Amino acid sequence: MKITLLVTLLFGMVVMTTVNAAEKTLTPQQQRMTTCNQQATAKALKGDARKTYMSDCLKNGSSASNEKSLTPQQQKMRECNSQATQQSLKGDDRSKFMSACLKKQV
Repeated sequence: MKITLLVTLLFGMVVMTTVNAAEKTLTPQQQRMTTCNQQATAKALKGDARKTYMSDCLKNGSSASNEKSLTPQQQKMRECNSQATQQSLKGDDRSKFMSACLKKQV
């Protein structure tokens, strides 16, 4: 009885370890799905708009696998950088502007 219980527990531990290891590595499709989902959430999309966005995002991700999708933070940095360049900001003024711009809530 004790041996059966011990074997069952050991088998269960091996299975759980295998399952956890499999969950940690994401396929490229799963990574693309995660990125698109985060972007849709950042844009506060719901319902049909979210479905359409996710579909387009996943299609574009598979057709242009070399081109990375920008995260919401990267998009925000690009926009703030563009604004700072338009205003011809340099040095400390640029640093202060970028800091304030990146802290703003959309």
